[in-house]
Amino acid sequence: MIVISTNIGEPKTIVWNGKKEQTGIYKYPVEHPIFLGKEDVENDHVMDRKYHGGVDKACYLYSAEHYSYWKKFYPELEIPWGMFGENLTVEGLYENEINVGDTFEIGEAVVQATQPRQPCYKLGIRFQNPKVVKQFVDSGFPGVYVRVLKNGKVKTGDKMILKEKSDSVSIQKVFELLYTDNFQEEPLKQALNNKFLAESCRRDLLKKWKEHLENLK
Repeated sequence: MIVISTNIGEPKTIVWNGKKEQTGIYKYPVEHPIFLGKEDVENDHVMDRKYHGGVDKACYLYSAEHYSYWKKFYPELEIPWGMFGENLTVEGLYENEINVGDTFEIGEAVVQATQPRQPCYKLGIRFQNPKVVKQFVDSGFPGVYVRVLKNGKVKTGDKMILKEKSDSVSIQKVFELLYTDNFQEEPLKQALNNKFLAESCRRDLLKKWKEHLENLK
């Protein structure tokens, strides 16, 4: 896996349901390295800290290979690296091959996979089409949030090297568990029992499957 773009976002004012608000989803490639800190990427702008940034979601990665999939849906739309709000566009990143808790070295930084992206309406604003949110869920390509275990600079061309493999469910499976109507007891238990899973994601899984889990007791 190789970083092919480092992306930073400036605050942008949007209008949603008649109200003005700011978002940092408009990220674009930068020529210089970016610094991964414990709670966010330095000089990046995370406007909604309830759902983005923080220790469990300090940096977001998306696969370069997935972009061709989206071009088929939006052939007329310019889709630059960073379109999904990712700080790092990575070649060779596949969510079904990355487990929650997997640890990687990227440039000077060391990161750990914590959860998939859960899309919101702001992705629809970036794509100029609210349908993209459902399309994102259906795609099975959520990208990967990471916590930063060691701060450091990351630049284009840096390799993403696996340091430690976690015996857990994949990022893609967690994404499926968040949106499917099909209760999957064993993968769900495996995800919930993983201490490296982001706490907000754990809460969402527990909320979604509360009734099923209570019936198992």
